[in-house]
Amino acid sequence: MTDRIIHDADSHLMESPDWFVQYADPDVRERMKPLFTVNAGPDTALDLDLDALAAKHADPEVRPKLEEEIWLRKNWAALGSFRKEDRPRALDLLGFASQLVFNTFANKALQEAEHSGDLDYAFGLARAHNRGMVDFCSVDPRLLPVGYVPLADVSRAGAFAGEALELGCKALMIASACPPGHSPSHVGLEPVWAQAEEAGVPVVLHVGGGGRLMDPAYFENGLPPVPDFHGGDGNFRSVDYMAIPYPVMQTLSVLIIDGVLLRHPSLRVGVIEQGATWVPGWMRSLDSAWTAFRKNESRLQALDGPPSEYVRRQIRVTPYPHEDAGWCIREGGEEVFLFSSDFPHVEGGRNPLKRFEQSLEGLSDHSKDRFYRANFEDLMGRVLSEL
Repeated sequence: MTDRIIHDADSHLMESPDWFVQYADPDVRERMKPLFTVNAGPDTALDLDLDALAAKHADPEVRPKLEEEIWLRKNWAALGSFRKEDRPRALDLLGFASQLVFNTFANKALQEAEHSGDLDYAFGLARAHNRGMVDFCSVDPRLLPVGYVPLADVSRAGAFAGEALELGCKALMIASACPPGHSPSHVGLEPVWAQAEEAGVPVVLHVGGGGRLMDPAYFENGLPPVPDFHGGDGNFRSVDYMAIPYPVMQTLSVLIIDGVLLRHPSLRVGVIEQGATWVPGWMRSLDSAWTAFRKNESRLQALDGPPSEYVRRQIRVTPYPHEDAGWCIREGGEEVFLFSSDFPHVEGGRNPLKRFEQSLEGLSDHSKDRFYRANFEDLMGRVLSEL
């Protein structure tokens, strides 16, 4: 593995509770609330002093241990997780040629603002987010900031996508959930896809932007509450996990069936941290729908091939390290899947490279190279050529 070029399709910064505020325009700034609470008590996973932790990360006596444990330390304890000046060194130690960088806590707030009906606030929040992401990644061109584009207002989304690209965002994230009142495939959103395609920048969907995944009543089972894998109740548990891909499948399906990918054949779409085991079956379901409904639907007749061909050509998906990535590749195609570390989150594990390599056993070196390098380079297009 040491000689292989590896790109990381999913990494994060650990933002502070009021991280947005410093980047917000004045008319939005006063309305922003903290994303979460720290120092809330001994029973919370977020009981920490960020100022003290920053001082520790800057301490030359502590740094060697942080570097030695780059894969072991998670969240704010990890080198480069929240101090942008530390991230290039972390990237050196991780050994990745580049990283897409996402927020940690903001996706739910961004998606909820988009559905709130207050579009001035939704776009203002997204603008502050995008400025913050670009600023964090400004210390090293290998760090690729992911901006957010609300699709709730078809008349504003195109201009906002252009603004995000001009700002320096290297990927445009949209919510996995349907925007309020219209489909993500609405013809009024054509300027979003056209600008991304022209700029060679992908559109990406990330976990956390799917809205309410399950009816809360599913969790009222008369049994004691089940903690998430952080020991709290704010992240996914096993039942939540089962529902993660549903909004993604719906959004991707309309982008294919309604012809968005047909009209923009160079556009790439990344599906990040939302699993991959569902993809082969979904591809077959797409083709089954194409066969069953094509006789009566002109939009299906207009496609230049089965929908699964659009997936292989234009959609790239990151498996979780606990999934059998080799099976996904064998069943869904070697063009589709790509590596991610989820650094510095717990979900990525302490050795994702080892876990993925085990699941890829028996695949050709060509298939492995696509997984670790080439599929990411296809996803990012001209972005990487500018490094």
